Amino acid sequence: MTDVNLDFTTTRLGECRVRSPMSGSEFIDDDARVLYHCDFKHVAEIMAAGRKPPQFECAGPRSKLYFDPSKLKCGIVTCGGLCPGLNNVIRAIVLSLSHHYGIRTIFGFRYGFEGLAAGYGHEPLELDPERVSDIHQEGGTILGSSRGPQDPADMVDTLERMNVGLLFTIGGDGTLKGASAIAEEIGRRGLKIGVVGVPKTIDNDISYVQQSFGFQTAVSESRRAISSAHAEAQGARNGIGLVKLMGRESGFIAGYATLANSEVNYCLVPEVRFSLAGLLDSLKRRLERRRHAVIVAGEGAGQDLLTATNEKDASGNVKFGDIGLFLKDRITAFFRSEKLDLSLKYIDPSYMIRSMPADPHDSAFCLLLGHNAAHAGMAGFTNMVVGYWKGEFTHVPIPLATSHRKKIDTHGRLWSAVLESTGQPREM
Repeated sequence: MTDVNLDFTTTRLGECRVRSPMSGSEFIDDDARVLYHCDFKHVAEIMAAGRKPPQFECAGPRSKLYFDPSKLKCGIVTCGGLCPGLNNVIRAIVLSLSHHYGIRTIFGFRYGFEGLAAGYGHEPLELDPERVSDIHQEGGTILGSSRGPQDPADMVDTLERMNVGLLFTIGGDGTLKGASAIAEEIGRRGLKIGVVGVPKTIDNDISYVQQSFGFQTAVSESRRAISSAHAEAQGARNGIGLVKLMGRESGFIAGYATLANSEVNYCLVPEVRFSLAGLLDSLKRRLERRRHAVIVAGEGAGQDLLTATNEKDASGNVKFGDIGLFLKDRITAFFRSEKLDLSLKYIDPSYMIRSMPADPHDSAFCLLLGHNAAHAGMAGFTNMVVGYWKGEFTHVPIPLATSHRKKIDTHGRLWSAVLESTGQPREM
């Protein structure tokens, strides 16, 4: 195994000496752990070799705090693309800091990391329980967002100037890398400012985090688009419903949406290459047998078939071609060349899904993520992200969480279940 030497130990700012004001809580011991491996055979093999199995630190409130709540000012920033649950997490952090710890000053930095860069002139919002009381019912983020990095030195200057001792960064891979850069600059200056991340990626692609918020809502809402595609496909002879879902490098939304909708006949994800000829040939045989088909494609699927581009977005990601429009045009042209009538309907619900409010499952998940982020920050943990693993909330060092993107294991249970559900060929 290649993952037996993982070290999930997080950094702390110093010794915790302040008694927590939380009453009636079940405090977490600092030595409480969650095993990384859930397979007993793996754990037994590691221990038989005289090693300690990799373990996450358990998240949750501590009896002793690093920060004195009466003197602490906090900041919150949301970065990257929109995602269901952003407002829920903001609200959860504010409510926990205010009600659990008595923090009186919480700044909401506007428009992502731009809000920490002096040159933009964005005035922060003052956040309190009244200001955030009902924001969880709205999509988007009341703080606004942006993509792209800013100078860590400039951002730390802002934190110092405003006397902010604890910063919460809500975002995905790029945001967390930016948060880690801020923490490193803080360390170089010898400052005692904590940086705690909350994993926001609708694609669910952060490593060592089983699930990130917004993912559940995205899968749930995709059912509307897929059901519509299925109805359109069934409503015509040789009908095809084509749906593009989010997922640049990881196809978890497409995979789980396929399992949630047994009408899907082809699921295309970034992790599995396919040939256009193979897909078209299989699709033709499908229509000859059943007269309709539903295709779900993750946005990063089939990029090797499109014209390569060197263009990048503000986050430094290569701009992808539109696999949905590509497939629509190629499928239509193929059946025209075969002199077969075709009715193809293309649906791309991406921006509708990512801008909606969180569903009940994600709402509860966001609340617990926000609370555990507040608990971690108050206890002096820094340069870490609140994770979720096998039903438990955990601490994950940001450098480890951003070391690589989590992807579908094409030899694992999820992809096998997708193939069983769709009946599509393993190789196309």
